[in-house]
Amino acid sequence: MTKRPSGLVWVSEFPDHGSTADLAANFRAGVDKFIAAMGASGAEVDISSTLRPKERAYLMHYSWRIAKAGDDAATVPAMNGVEIEWVHATPAASRAAALAMVNGYGIVREPSLTSRHTEGRAIDMTISWTGNLTIKNKDGSSVTIATTPRTGENAKLVAVGATYGVVKATFAGDPPHWSDDGH
Repeated sequence: MTKRPSGLVWVSEFPDHGSTADLAANFRAGVDKFIAAMGASGAEVDISSTLRPKERAYLMHYSWRIAKAGDDAATVPAMNGVEIEWVHATPAASRAAALAMVNGYGIVREPSLTSRHTEGRAIDMTISWTGNLTIKNKDGSSVTIATTPRTGENAKLVAVGATYGVVKATFAGDPPHWSDDGH
């Protein structure tokens, strides 16, 4: 097979899944209940990623490593099923193509080759609401959230999510990320 040069064209390959149906069963149950509770309370939930193909994780990881960490494109290991040529005419051209991928993916921090996303144990969702939000914990008790921000980064909403086994990212720089353990 002929390899295709790295660059923006790769961003549309191996797309992330966007359905909770693609999550690991034990995590999916809590996610679905948490999303239903948010919807019933008037919050808007936009899912951008659930299960991430390993091929996409590979492309994201190494585009970041070349563009942001300065790795030599010639040292990137091949991956079966991903016919990408990381090496361009010059190191600067290789970095520029990788940076186009990083920007196209909207990557904000170094992606891992293996993550909760590749295991079906993470979801990226943007959450918002106006006014106060009255939402039910897993046990059915109501919690009223009158504090800001009115997003998935609200500490009270984060606590509600945890009752469903949906844990907000424990690391900085990835606002929509939730998983079964915060990683």
